[in-house]
Amino acid sequence: MRKLEIYELPICCPTGVCGPAPDPALAKLQEDILRWKKAGVIVERMAINQVPQRFMANPTVVELLTREGQEVLPVALLDGKVVCKGKYPTFDQVTREGIYRRKFLFSLSAARGGTCPL
Repeated sequence: MRKLEIYELPICCPTGVCGPAPDPALAKLQEDILRWKKAGVIVERMAINQVPQRFMANPTVVELLTREGQEVLPVALLDGKVVCKGKYPTFDQVTREGIYRRKFLFSLSAARGGTCPL
């Protein structure tokens, strides 16, 4: 099972979609998270003000923050590898990184009456 970790700037609530004028990027992220989870991807969001210990426990995140500062946030890691930094990942971007490649090929093969060789 694939794992997508999103390390982000301080947010006021678990989703960040709150207040009188929520950020449209966060609303879109929430939609994408639901799509990833539906496909069986484990998705974790971590705000630096809510779980700073998780930031410090990840050497990749520590290195990025040390080298580039908080401007690097948000950072998205797919199975421990950076797939996006400085902005939230999109569904299509993560798809290109391979989360759905196997599932897509299996579905395509099954739809054609075959089995996936993966």
